[in-house]
Amino acid sequence: MRTLLIRVGVLSFAFAGFLPSEFSWCQAYPSKPVRLIVQGLPGTAPDLIARLIAPRFSESVGQPVIIDNRAGAGGIVSAQIAAASPADGYTVYLASSASVSIAPFLARKRPYDPIQDFAPVTLVAIAPLIVTMHPSLPVKSVKELIGLAKARPKQLLFASTGAGTAMHLTIEMFSRTAGITMAHVPYKGGPPAVIDTISGQVQLVITTVPPVLPHVRASRLRALAFTSSKRSSVVPEVPTFAESGLHGFESLQWWAMFAPKNTPAAIVDKLFVEVRKASENSSVKSTLAQEDLELTVNGPRALADFHRIEITKWQKIIYDLRESKVALE
Repeated sequence: MRTLLIRVGVLSFAFAGFLPSEFSWCQAYPSKPVRLIVQGLPGTAPDLIARLIAPRFSESVGQPVIIDNRAGAGGIVSAQIAAASPADGYTVYLASSASVSIAPFLARKRPYDPIQDFAPVTLVAIAPLIVTMHPSLPVKSVKELIGLAKARPKQLLFASTGAGTAMHLTIEMFSRTAGITMAHVPYKGGPPAVIDTISGQVQLVITTVPPVLPHVRASRLRALAFTSSKRSSVVPEVPTFAESGLHGFESLQWWAMFAPKNTPAAIVDKLFVEVRKASENSSVKSTLAQEDLELTVNGPRALADFHRIEITKWQKIIYDLRESKVALE
């Protein structure tokens, strides 16, 4: 008994000695530059978000934030680098919805676990997707599009930014909800998909707002509907799919901050607080609003819940599409 008490006492002393050092370490964080891995090339939406938040974060904590743009394989490249980084708070990952809720489930061998390999920090921003079409297409509403697609099964061509992307999966989700079939034409990015829709090579395209907004305003494209649950503040005259009869239909592009798994909770909380501070800046808000990006900073627990819901949704869609032999690569 005496031996057991001695052992317990030693363990208690060791544990008590550990906590202050860990606490002091977290209190001193950050004491050197922080690397922010961004899933996207310079000039893309996540890069814009990072370059707006990073200077405010840096000013608040007194340390530089180094932006490391990593693109490739639908976000898998950036996610693998982030997941393999030390869990010390000095590598943070600004992920897209694709890299942490879609891409790992499309790979033949899962390259990482989007839940087990990351510590959620906070959702940062969301954006709706918009479906636009060539003006010659004889429809002006979602209901009319469904009617035309049923009359011409597999004849309407819709463009996306690539097979297996959120854009592609969203249109497939719409098609299954509406009971229609259209032909998918994947492109390597938004610009070529938009160009071919304007020229009439394809009839419809799904993207975020910025690539198509000038063409909608110039009447080179006609806006059909948004995939969000509420209308866009940039183009408020365009309805949502839910308003158009597909109740509950929603698909969002989103960006969130994660840290490598086992990052101390105190550091995760510190990161969240600093991102929230930066998001309250009026210049940050207005700049993102112009791009139809809505700041949605919600914290670690809320992001974890949201992330699981998104993964469940996309896993089911991917499974259904594979069962239907739809090309996802």
